[in-house]
Amino acid sequence: MTGKKIRVKAPATVSNLSCGFDVIGLALGEPYDIVELELTETGSIEIEEIRGCETLSRDPGKNVVGAVLKAVAAAAGGLTGFRAVLEKGIRPGSGIGSSGASAAAAAYAAGRLLDDRFSLNDLVRFAMEGERLVSGSPHADNAAPSLLGGITLIRSYDPLDIVQLHIPRELWCVIIHPEAEIRTSVARGLLDTHIPLGTAVRQWGNLAGLVAGLYREDYELIGRSLVDFVAEPKRAGLISGFCDLKEAALKNGALGAGISGSGPSVFALCRGRDTAAEVMKGMSDTMVSLGTAFDAYMSPVSRKGAEEW
Repeated sequence: MTGKKIRVKAPATVSNLSCGFDVIGLALGEPYDIVELELTETGSIEIEEIRGCETLSRDPGKNVVGAVLKAVAAAAGGLTGFRAVLEKGIRPGSGIGSSGASAAAAAYAAGRLLDDRFSLNDLVRFAMEGERLVSGSPHADNAAPSLLGGITLIRSYDPLDIVQLHIPRELWCVIIHPEAEIRTSVARGLLDTHIPLGTAVRQWGNLAGLVAGLYREDYELIGRSLVDFVAEPKRAGLISGFCDLKEAALKNGALGAGISGSGPSVFALCRGRDTAAEVMKGMSDTMVSLGTAFDAYMSPVSRKGAEEW
C-alpha cells in the first residue's frame, strides 16, 4: 500500500573487535541514525532531505540509503518506490558504523513497509549493498549488529550465515571519537591481501578465544583475545595519539582496546559500569592533553538493533 510511512533508528556499532576483521561486531546504545521512509507509487528512489550532515549527497546513486532501497525495490519486483529522509546522528568516517547504521535503518524500514516479506538475512544483504557503495566491499560486521542488536558473528558470507553471540552481563564499551575522518576505502587499501600462515594462526586463536570468553563470561580471556595482528599494525598510524589512548584504557582497567572499524574511533571493552567510567575519563584526559577535539560514548552492549522510533 503506497503512502505508508515509518520512522526507524539504528545504532552505531564497533566492528572487528581487534581480532575479527570483517566478521564480528557489536551494537552500542548511542549514537544512532534515523531513517524516515514512505512507500510511493513512483517506482523511483528519492532522498528528500538529509539532516545532521551537509557533506552527504542526496543522489540515490551516491548515498547508502539509496543503494539499500534500490536493492529492496529490485527484490520486490522493481515497481516499488521510496521517499526517504535521513537524520545523521553518527558522523561519517567515524569508525563506529555510520554507513552501516544508515543502511540498517533503511533496510529495516523498507522491510516493514513491505509487510515483512523479507527475512533478516535478506535485510542484512540489502544493508550490505550500502556498505559496498562506501567501501567497495559488501561487509556485514557493522550492518548485522546494527540491524539485529547484540554481538554478531558472520560465520560465512557465501552463503550468508549470521550467528548472534552471548552477551556477558557486565560487558561495557567505551568509545573515543577524535574529530577526524578516515574513509573506509582508504583504510581498507592499507591492508595486505595475503597474510602469512603464522600470523593467520595467531589471529584465528584470538577470535576463537574471544568467542569462548563471551560465552563463558571469562573477562580475562576476552581481554587476552583482543589483539589484532592484521589490521591494527597497518592502520594505527592513521590515528594521532592511538598508542596513548590504548595505554590509557589499559592503565585504567580496560579488558582491551583497539581501533573501532577503520578508525579513527578507538574502543575499549570493560567489565562493569564503574570501570567503564574510569576508562572513559582516562582516555578523555589523554585526548585533552593531546589537544584534540573528540566525542566520548559509554554504554553496555545494546541488545536492540534497528527499531521503529
